[in-house]
Amino acid sequence: MTPAIRWLLMLLPFALWGTAMAAMTPLLAGAQPLMVAALRLLPAGVVLLAVTVVLKRPLAVDSRDWPWLLLFAAVDGALFQGLLAMGLGRSGAGLGSVLIDSQPLLVALLARVLFGEAINPVGWFGLLLGVLGILCLGLPADLLRHWWLEGPRVRDLQAWSHGELWMLGAAAAMAVGTVLCRFATKHSDALVVTGWHMLLGGLPLVLGAAWMAQSPAGDGGGPPVAVALGFWPQWTATEWGLMAYASLLGSALAYGLFFWFASQGDLTGFSALTFLTPVFALLCGLLFLEESLRPLQWVGALLALLSVFLIHQRQSLWQGRWSNVAAEEMS
Repeated sequence: MTPAIRWLLMLLPFALWGTAMAAMTPLLAGAQPLMVAALRLLPAGVVLLAVTVVLKRPLAVDSRDWPWLLLFAAVDGALFQGLLAMGLGRSGAGLGSVLIDSQPLLVALLARVLFGEAINPVGWFGLLLGVLGILCLGLPADLLRHWWLEGPRVRDLQAWSHGELWMLGAAAAMAVGTVLCRFATKHSDALVVTGWHMLLGGLPLVLGAAWMAQSPAGDGGGPPVAVALGFWPQWTATEWGLMAYASLLGSALAYGLFFWFASQGDLTGFSALTFLTPVFALLCGLLFLEESLRPLQWVGALLALLSVFLIHQRQSLWQGRWSNVAAEEMS
């Protein structure tokens, strides 16, 4: 595999995620949030395992990896996708998408503690730049002006709502799941583990959707959610097409590639590409929906790109700095 193709495959999951969340959002008006999450996972898991059979790889998971696989399925499958679907229907002011894309910070901390991955000051600066970039991309300019420049209070925008708590939990679950992938694939194929974790993680979501379908409308507090809907989604053919896109491309292909790359190499650097997810979402809107970007969003996109560059080049940049210092001291 050439370096150019490898980079394209590494970027592809984040490009797909940037549009899959947008495809899922309108589906929540006609379905239980947990059912949307389940329909995203279960078909994707079947597809990945079918691909495994076509590639003539064994479907079995090594017995030593099963405890980690079950934990991986519970955290990254059921918990992450469930929290994400619940948060999508309740998030306000764009902060939800900012929170979900901030998980590289958590991944970097976990990778540093568990795997001893070096981050160094250049890497930490890049991570902070990435968070700043997605703040500029996801939050309204009036809200940022109020926060940072003591501008007038924004009355019509809710900076923190019940939905953002769901998204913050989803970001934490995805960060932990990314690290658990390393343990679940120690002795087993990453593609097989990803497929099984989707199937196993989707089953609790189906049970949760069945329970929510029996709950009276309005339970759980916060903004209204589609808890009064029946168990099976009430979607049009177009909406089923959006669900197929979110499941087959936004999950099967995206997560298959993501966890394959996450199971090897630099976990901090690869996870940092998550900062590009909102950039891809905005570019899709710019190219296909004729949307325009605000100046602040262009700044955010540039900060996200700079962040990814610094994190991926953190070792060479930092070593180069100390090499120059040593050379000056020798002279």
